[in-house]
Amino acid sequence: MITSYHNHTTWSDGTGTIREMSEVARELGIDELGISDHWVLDPDGNTPRWSMDPSRLEEYVADVREHMAGATPTLRLGLEVDWFPGHGDAIAAGLAPHDFDYLIGSVHTLDGFRADSYAHLWEELTPEERDGKHRTYWRAIEDMARSGLFDFVGHLDLTKKFNQYPSVDLSAEIDAALDAIATAGLAVELNTAGWSLPCQDGYPSVDLLRACRDRDIPALVNADAHVPPNLRRHFGRAGARLRQAGYEEVVVFAGRERRSVPLAF
Repeated sequence: MITSYHNHTTWSDGTGTIREMSEVARELGIDELGISDHWVLDPDGNTPRWSMDPSRLEEYVADVREHMAGATPTLRLGLEVDWFPGHGDAIAAGLAPHDFDYLIGSVHTLDGFRADSYAHLWEELTPEERDGKHRTYWRAIEDMARSGLFDFVGHLDLTKKFNQYPSVDLSAEIDAALDAIATAGLAVELNTAGWSLPCQDGYPSVDLLRACRDRDIPALVNADAHVPPNLRRHFGRAGARLRQAGYEEVVVFAGRERRSVPLAF
């Protein structure tokens, strides 16, 4: 079974409608297509241009569900939710009225600093400030995992996007985050978008994937597509990386329930 669950439509920062994404997914041989547009409940009240207005979540859910009936490929209702430490109760309350197939927990913003927006923001930091952003990121991932709200973690080492790496050993923070992911029973996606970005590497690295495998953290492959042709982008590379890290299965979702299927690519 080939799935691609992390994808964005015109509901957030994608260029394709749900119907257009579905049509291309069928042409690409995808068995299950997930729609997971951005939903950002910023504690400062800001709605970034790349996210739907959080008040439109009910409309979004209804639109995806309208397209699900008889859809080929099978359509799954997801959401990529931004995590803000200390704001979990409000996020949970916003999500509670809706029944999803899966929820992606992601960290993009670090105390107001957007980790994946522009390279120059990283370049303007001192080495100490840069290390601090990386440390904050992994602590936020740990906090997100402990919330119990999500089904899998989005683009686990996103902070490498612009080739800005820490200059100090953060293994303690990374281990704590991965342990929290394992304890919470979350899966981790191998997000293929990074191979087309400045870091030229999937998220996460093979070493991080091995560390996930050592903890029996399940995995799945997602394209993080914002345009329909990218729905299976770099899946061959992703299959090779998963096997290199010791995976022979991936997970699929329906109604927040997870099951394993053989890795098919």
